[in-house]
Amino acid sequence: MNAPQTDPHASPAAQRRDRVLIVDDSPDALGMLTEALERGGMTALVATGGDAALALLDRITPDLVLMDAVMPGMDGFETTRRIKARVGAEHLPVIFMTGLSETEHVVAGLAAGGVDYVTKPIVIAELLARIRVHLDNGRRALGTRNALDAAGRNLMSLDAGGRILWSTPRTGALLAEVLGPGAGRDGFGTQQDLAGKLAGLREGGARREDPSLTLEIATAEGLRRLGFTYLSPIGPGEYLYRVSEDIPGAREALLRDTFALTEREAEVLLWLAAGKTNRDISDILGISPQTVKKHLEQVFSKLGAENRATATAMAVRALVEGA
Repeated sequence: MNAPQTDPHASPAAQRRDRVLIVDDSPDALGMLTEALERGGMTALVATGGDAALALLDRITPDLVLMDAVMPGMDGFETTRRIKARVGAEHLPVIFMTGLSETEHVVAGLAAGGVDYVTKPIVIAELLARIRVHLDNGRRALGTRNALDAAGRNLMSLDAGGRILWSTPRTGALLAEVLGPGAGRDGFGTQQDLAGKLAGLREGGARREDPSLTLEIATAEGLRRLGFTYLSPIGPGEYLYRVSEDIPGAREALLRDTFALTEREAEVLLWLAAGKTNRDISDILGISPQTVKKHLEQVFSKLGAENRATATAMAVRALVEGA
């Protein structure tokens, strides 16, 4: 059988072969599955155990994983749990390979984050069909996340236990860059700590309290400030959050660019949106109340706002949409 031909006029992205990581301690199984995938027009990556699979994922992200359930050392269930705990790999489809009579392995595999299973001895035609279905589903889900990302929606979804189910690419990159060892000023140091804080944030939102939280996180480059806002449930046991990084001056710049304001006018509008009075803004910015009033008159004119309430609402909406 010849490998499927690619369109020479297609884009490089369209020509890229799907990459499937096979994790199995049996050389015979690895050889048989590698040949089947290559004949099916896919690129096979191989790992002989859980540690090897995780090391490979440090260098390359496959499109799907075929996971042997029972292996010496780290078994397939623990390997899958560790894969799913990685920021940016939450969406990675994992298909378990298990013995025909090992029903408990099927249950354990799905509980660990697997999306499907095939029984041994493996029927190649069935395996390839299942792989293609999950690759298509994964592409559609990733396309949705990319669309949200392009629209500036920095979102992630968590389950009730705080495990990341999916995130938009930009959010995944931000979390992967910032999260790490070391505690911030509020004691945050691990993703487990973050999961607990976000669960509390969700419960606070249900009680109509402020559903937002800002954490200062120590990194090698210094303190980074991440903001998390609980939005809503989006399915049974699945909850949606918005993530943003609070960069000094970023909100002022957003208001300045959105409404064609001067830097000082943007600063005044930002504090107005925070509910501050003219006297408060005067003290914060070190200018006179009369100067604050003059700046606000210019802000109202540029926004086409008749009063403080309208200007505040417009500013808050711009800040939320730009987060």
